[in-house]
Amino acid sequence: MCVGPGEFVAVVGPTGCGKSTTLSLVSGLEPASEGRILVHGREVDGIPDGVGYMFQNDAVLPWRSVLDNVAAGPRYRGASRRAARDRARDWVARVGLAGFEGYYPHQLSGGMRKRVALAQTLVNEPSVLLMDEPFSALDVQTRGLMQDELLRLWSGSGAAVVFVTHDLEEALVLSDRVVVMTAGPATIKGTFDVPLDRPRDAEEVRLTGEFLDIYREVWDSLREEVQITRERGAGNAA
Repeated sequence: MCVGPGEFVAVVGPTGCGKSTTLSLVSGLEPASEGRILVHGREVDGIPDGVGYMFQNDAVLPWRSVLDNVAAGPRYRGASRRAARDRARDWVARVGLAGFEGYYPHQLSGGMRKRVALAQTLVNEPSVLLMDEPFSALDVQTRGLMQDELLRLWSGSGAAVVFVTHDLEEALVLSDRVVVMTAGPATIKGTFDVPLDRPRDAEEVRLTGEFLDIYREVWDSLREEVQITRERGAGNAA
C-alpha cells in the first residue's frame, strides 16, 4: 500500500484483521516483524517526524484546559509557551471552539472533545495523518459534522491521510481510495478508487448515484471477508 502527499486513503476490513495494527506500524509505535515500512522515503525505526496520530479514544487530558491540551504538542516539540499557546489558539478557532479555550474536558460534549483531539493532531501540521476510527463513538449527526470538519481542515494541506474505519459509508465519503483488507491474517484484497468530486458535503454526497454504485462495488468485496470472520467465530464457539 502506498499513499502519496495530499491523498486520503481509507482502510476497511472485518474486525480483528489488523487495521489498527497497520497504523501502529506506520507510526513506529509497533515494530514490524517482517517487510518494510517507509515514511518520506525512509524506513520507519521509531516514531518518524511529521506524523500525526488521532486515536479512537481521545488523548485529551482532564486536568488541562482546551487551550493547554492543544498547546502541549508544540511545547513538547520545543516551542516557547507563548508561541505554543498562540498556535493552539489559532487551531482551537479553526475547529470551531473559539471562546472555549478555558474550558476543561468534563465541561465539553463528546463532539467538542473530538474537535479538541482533532486540533491536538493538526496543530503541528503533520505531513502524514493517521486516524484510527476517530469518530466511531459519536452519534450519527455529530459524526457527519466531524466528517465535514475534517475534510475542510485537510483540504489544501497536502497531508497524506490513512483513515481506519468500520463504517464503509464514512470511508467513501472521505477518501480518494478505499483499501479492503482480508480476514486475519490480513492482506490487501483490493483497492477501489472513489470517483467523487471534491469539495464534498458528507450528507449530500451519500445521495448521489455515483456514491451508491461505488458502495455496492466495495461492499461486495468486503462482505465476503466479514462472512469469513463470522464463520471462524462460530466455529471457535462450537
